[in-house]
Amino acid sequence: MTKPGTRPEQEQQPDSVRQVLAEGIAVMQAVERDAAIHATLMRAAEATAEAMRAGRKLMVAGNGGSAADAQHLAAEFVSRLVQDRPAMRAVALTTDTSILTAIGNDYGYERSFARQIEALGQRGDVFMGISTSGRSPNILRALELCRQMGVATIGLTGGNGEAMRPLCDYLISIPSGVTMYIQQAHLALEHIFCMLAERAYFGRNTAAETPAAAKA
Repeated sequence: MTKPGTRPEQEQQPDSVRQVLAEGIAVMQAVERDAAIHATLMRAAEATAEAMRAGRKLMVAGNGGSAADAQHLAAEFVSRLVQDRPAMRAVALTTDTSILTAIGNDYGYERSFARQIEALGQRGDVFMGISTSGRSPNILRALELCRQMGVATIGLTGGNGEAMRPLCDYLISIPSGVTMYIQQAHLALEHIFCMLAERAYFGRNTAAETPAAAKA
């Protein structure tokens, strides 16, 4: 029975919140149990650290919320995540509006990241493409170019992202078709990816902090 002064949708809201949280937690629990995801993430982080030791860099790109993820991840590498350590080479390809709009106007939005990789990428670099659908044309074009240039490729996608598999050296597929749950899992794994790369590059004891003790 609806309480006086409330609308039916207001009364249902707490249950909706719990349902959405429970669904998101279920996806995260599936990721937590997936040993293949864990192994792929570790290999990708170690390859990235090895590339950086050789003087190469990590490039990251995505669209929408995944563009924000790309910028967030690059910031963790350049500033820090867990350890107080020297900066690590990383760049998000989603931040320069003049470049993005020029490429979109002159060549089409599907080349917005590939054109930047053509300009900035070097053999031995690493590119991480983030696409919840796995079908973003600009991510697929970027991955294709990386294959031609000798740039290692990491893909983060969702349960329907198989189009990215042949283009990625390391592909992590979140077992969900719901964008927000995929993005929640991506962010958690991106943080862990950075932590693992830090450890592989610097070792565990280079002014290391535990995640619980790290400064906000």
